[in-house]
Amino acid sequence: MEPEDSINVLGAPLAPCSTDPVTGFFRDGHCNTCAADHGSHTVCAVMTDEFLAFSKYVGNDLSTPRPEFNFAGLKAGDHWCLCAARFLQAHDEGCAPRVNLAATHQRALDIVPLDVLQSHALHAN
Repeated sequence: MEPEDSINVLGAPLAPCSTDPVTGFFRDGHCNTCAADHGSHTVCAVMTDEFLAFSKYVGNDLSTPRPEFNFAGLKAGDHWCLCAARFLQAHDEGCAPRVNLAATHQRALDIVPLDVLQSHALHAN
């Protein structure tokens, strides 16, 4: 299971998303992906209380600690590699979090249009 090339949506090398908490499909701090990553955990987003509540409501509780998976639970302000489809769903529902474009893998573009990601950019990239 080798990661694909680490290129972001801007065509540059993929920046780290978070090492505290450690995120990513490979738990390497980057939103790297591969064919086995069926959820496409490619969007580096900054959690908000609103998004965490939405995610829990639609069946993916990211805020509750799960010690059996060595997962402390996320809180507002944490950076996390989200599934691209979940991000798009949150966008459609009006509660998408901010996105770090430099740390968002180019494969996110298979699901989320670049202009949608840019409309939620953390800072001008």
